[in-house]
Amino acid sequence: MAVKAMKAGVLAKTVINKEELFILDVRNTDQYDDWKVEGDGIVTMNKPYFDLIEGVDDILDQIPADKEVLVVCAKEGSSIFVAEQLAEATGRDIHYLEGGMKAWSEHLEPVKVGDLDGGGSLYQFVRLGKGCLSYMIVSGNEGAMIDPLRLVDQYEAFANKLGVKVLHMFDTHLHADHISGGRRLAEATGGTYYLPPKDAGEVTFKFEPLEDGMEVTFGEANVRVKAVYSPGHTIGSTSLIVNDTYLFTGDILFLDSIGRPDLAGLAEDWVGDLRESLYVRYKNLDQDLLVLPAHFAKLKELDDQGRVFARLGDLYKENHGLMIDDEEEFRRVVSENLPPQPNSYQEIRKTNMGILTPNKEEETEMEIGPNRCAVS
Repeated sequence: MAVKAMKAGVLAKTVINKEELFILDVRNTDQYDDWKVEGDGIVTMNKPYFDLIEGVDDILDQIPADKEVLVVCAKEGSSIFVAEQLAEATGRDIHYLEGGMKAWSEHLEPVKVGDLDGGGSLYQFVRLGKGCLSYMIVSGNEGAMIDPLRLVDQYEAFANKLGVKVLHMFDTHLHADHISGGRRLAEATGGTYYLPPKDAGEVTFKFEPLEDGMEVTFGEANVRVKAVYSPGHTIGSTSLIVNDTYLFTGDILFLDSIGRPDLAGLAEDWVGDLRESLYVRYKNLDQDLLVLPAHFAKLKELDDQGRVFARLGDLYKENHGLMIDDEEEFRRVVSENLPPQPNSYQEIRKTNMGILTPNKEEETEMEIGPNRCAVS
């Protein structure tokens, strides 16, 4: 018997591959109820750490004998203690999640989406612990990022592995549920950070305005990134079309839902913009474009390789948010199905404006929990 560490990357592959795993989550019940590790092959049980300090005898009959067991807690320490007790009581190998749910929240799993016409590749970074999606486009030895997260070390390591220098950073809007890494990456590489100007009224740093209709070309294969103004989630929300093949929708459109218009307190003003973007602007685009959103809500949105994407035309047949013909009904459905606000969303917005400069620990705490950018 032994207590073994399981890295977040191994857990990510377990989830994507739909492998079986039993998880004993020893965080407080309110934390567990708000946010947990999920997956088709995952069975979870919550038993707070403080109920297990005296021993694990009361739960031994609930630990399956035929599944690998992983103990998780917030930051690692409590799970090691419980895993040691389980290993001793069962005589089995027991795993704990290295770095705890903090590490799970911050792990990015890179998945190749496909190759680009004329040369180049597109990669999607899946943040399984929070439902965030970000992207790297590679052409020769030059790269671009779309909606990068603050976890820039992981992007830099991946780019170095590919021999790529990332010189173009695009944010489709001013994010409210996670801290952007766009400005940090641009500063690190000497690259350019693009941000929609209508979202940047209070921004304290220099950026390149991402204006409707502008086109950025880069790399050996002359990859073309075209901006399409698509407000509704924010007043500045701007989609990106790459090589007339991929449509990066930010938080306007997801595979299973649509973006929420209320994170700046202007839902009544922006719901009309949201409808115009989804029912007019997007309807006028090539329906064969492949939609690549900035978030996902359910694991069923991942394909068998762990990718999240769908054909635009198919979403008009499958996504309920795109099938509400009556405008008043659309307004009602959107306004009545808004989930709770993201954790610390006002502080996150101010951080992305450059107004606040939290330390790393504060950034982690601000982002803990699920993303809540979609209408339920």
